[in-house]
Amino acid sequence: MTDSIPCDAIGRRIICDEEYATVRYVGSVPPTAGLWLGVEWDNPERGKHSGTYEGVQYFKCSHPTGGSFIRPKKADFGVDFISAVNKRYGLHNEVGSGDGNDEELILGNMPVEKVGFEDIKTKQSDLENLGDISVRECRVSHAGLNSDIHQRCPNIYSINLSRNLLSSWSKVADITRQLNKLNSLDLSENKLQILCRPASLADAFTSLTELALTKNGITWTEVLMCAPMWPNLKKLYLSYNAITHLERPVGVLQSLELLDLSYNALSDGNELKYIGCLPRLETLMLLRTGISSICFDDVGQGFKTSLFPALKVLSVARCNVSKWSFINELNKLQRLEHLICTNNPLMDTEKNPETVRQLIIAKIGQLKMLNKSAIVPDERKGAELDYRKLFGEEWLKEGGNADPEKNKPSERFVVEHPRYQFLIEKYGAPEDGELKRQQPIALKNQLLCVTINCPDKTDQKPIEKKLPESMTILKVKSLISRLLKTSHMDFRLSYTSVKMSGKEIEMDCDLKPLNFYSIENGDCILVRW
Repeated sequence: MTDSIPCDAIGRRIICDEEYATVRYVGSVPPTAGLWLGVEWDNPERGKHSGTYEGVQYFKCSHPTGGSFIRPKKADFGVDFISAVNKRYGLHNEVGSGDGNDEELILGNMPVEKVGFEDIKTKQSDLENLGDISVRECRVSHAGLNSDIHQRCPNIYSINLSRNLLSSWSKVADITRQLNKLNSLDLSENKLQILCRPASLADAFTSLTELALTKNGITWTEVLMCAPMWPNLKKLYLSYNAITHLERPVGVLQSLELLDLSYNALSDGNELKYIGCLPRLETLMLLRTGISSICFDDVGQGFKTSLFPALKVLSVARCNVSKWSFINELNKLQRLEHLICTNNPLMDTEKNPETVRQLIIAKIGQLKMLNKSAIVPDERKGAELDYRKLFGEEWLKEGGNADPEKNKPSERFVVEHPRYQFLIEKYGAPEDGELKRQQPIALKNQLLCVTINCPDKTDQKPIEKKLPESMTILKVKSLISRLLKTSHMDFRLSYTSVKMSGKEIEMDCDLKPLNFYSIENGDCILVRW
């Protein structure tokens, strides 16, 4: 830090006492003597005012206590890119100097022979071979001498420039313009001024395909203003920003394949239709955005929306989804294969998490993965059959009928169960014996009366027990080990059903509940070693 001030100090980013700030004023502050910098702190609690001293407004802050006056010598305006890279990767930053007089290297309390350290130093100091680098929190503020970066680091393809002192997109462009192979750039936690004509910087980002702008305080409007700079962008990370509303990206972001809007307050899910026109968007991350509803009103139930034509992966984890209508709407997406929706109020609508999973699978026909777990064909078939049974009685009451000519379910039923008719056509109408009657949720209605039998041990008498239908196979095994007075649980479980004489069904997943295997009252659990 020095008393000298850059000629472009206003708007520059600085560090002072380990706090980040933006210079808003350079000049005198009467009646005090000397030169002052008026700064707006990133942390408003660090400041004292909003740019006013003794009734005179020298600059303005976005927060009433965000400003301070500091002496120039306290401000660190940062370093150029190459200086930061040298400090992070250069020889003078390595253990030993290679002159044969190195001090002994100590790790913990033990001396370590430095065999191979010279090779490491040589590789790390060879800037020409660097491809993936990180200079996070290295006080980078500008590019430095013209063409110096290209000469020193010509092979860089990925840079982490997060939490530095870059103050504008033009400063970033001065760096990236010298890196012809750059395709991945992390500018998170930098406050960047936007030029009047961002498209004029497009030549500096022509090879860029991945960009992270996390915690930059940017809005969606500002994203669209900057977007002409990134003509070939495929992945854009915008979590933890000030994005509350969306607008249609006209002529920009058309190559985007992944968009992360997580941790932005997007409470109105219907605004997603504005980005639904992105033709190549395959992954959309909306983690903790507060979204509670969504509606593709360009088509009715049973049809596919023209929005999000390429979307395969959608995350709405930790949002505010509480209604099944949200899941119904997702079935309108043409190519959705993987849904992540954990930690939503909807997950608590059923007494068993496995039931929620089955309902989601049955409602979204094209899903291949749910919450990062693959949906195998047998699981889909079981979920759809159970769904068909579970709502069969309601379907009949609402006008459904096995006779196609008489099958006229109510509009309300069709809206709530848009795939039900498809499942009827796929598996046939449920027979009376298959219908699952809705019962009050009480403990006695959740208990299954089963017989536990050990066919390989003739001296062991059958045991009758009442087990909760939500009890996992692992807990059933634990119970059986206590009943049989054995500490071992390396036995296999299967069951026979009173409705399927002669057929034995394996229960091979310890984490699944009993009702996953459709065990009913009177069934027999078989224990084998």
